[in-house]
Amino acid sequence: MRTASAGKEIGMLPRTGPDAPWPASLWVVRHGESAGNVARDAAEAEGLERLDLSHRDVDVPLSDLGVRQARALGRWIAEQPREDQPTVLWTSPYVRAQQTADHALEAARLEVPRVVDERLREREFGVLDGLTRHGITTQFPEESERRAAVGKFYHRPPGGESWTDVLQRLRAVMDDIRTDAQGERVLVMAHQVVVLLTRYVLEGMDEHQVLALDKEAEVINCSVTSYRYDKEAGRLALHRYNEAAPLEEQDEQVTAEPDAPGAPR
Repeated sequence: MRTASAGKEIGMLPRTGPDAPWPASLWVVRHGESAGNVARDAAEAEGLERLDLSHRDVDVPLSDLGVRQARALGRWIAEQPREDQPTVLWTSPYVRAQQTADHALEAARLEVPRVVDERLREREFGVLDGLTRHGITTQFPEESERRAAVGKFYHRPPGGESWTDVLQRLRAVMDDIRTDAQGERVLVMAHQVVVLLTRYVLEGMDEHQVLALDKEAEVINCSVTSYRYDKEAGRLALHRYNEAAPLEEQDEQVTAEPDAPGAPR
């Protein structure tokens, strides 16, 4: 049994549906715009090889806009029916994810148990970390060619992770959420790749389906992808995907900058 940072065992909380073998609902949210997103845009615009960042990726904070997006998300949560609002939080340890959760829950006036889980972290990019498209093709031309040959789903940069590597840890954390948060309304605060691969895991997608989903549109900062427990089907069913309503309904700017190094999609 994992314990929340508030010192409560999640399994001991009152449950919305005690007989459900899954959470009653699951919201997967991408963090707000980060300083890294802003730095990437600037570096790409100037044709630079590397982002101008002094932080480790794990320590990159939200931008000022990202803070406003997180608070808009929180106000939107507060406007939802009480029976739909989250009862527990699972979050990536990355600063930008935790800051998004902090601001959102404060704005929503919600206090819920929190689990900080390293398995929800961003994909690790190894030697490509912090590079732009131009930087990757200039500094690692052979790696760019290998990625084109292997494909985005299976390519693992030296010292980094492939999407399938992320899937291994995501499947494990989803198993824990299923066990420890049965009947709960779970808010997962994480990253673009986690949002996409959650759909892969819960909906039984294949490589081509998830890559088509990725190509269709970037995951919006502070967007909500949600599932509800379908008792007849005995599983979580998709309710909304990449929903920008938390920002649009709060009159906040919508952004969708990618987190990953800018290699070809």
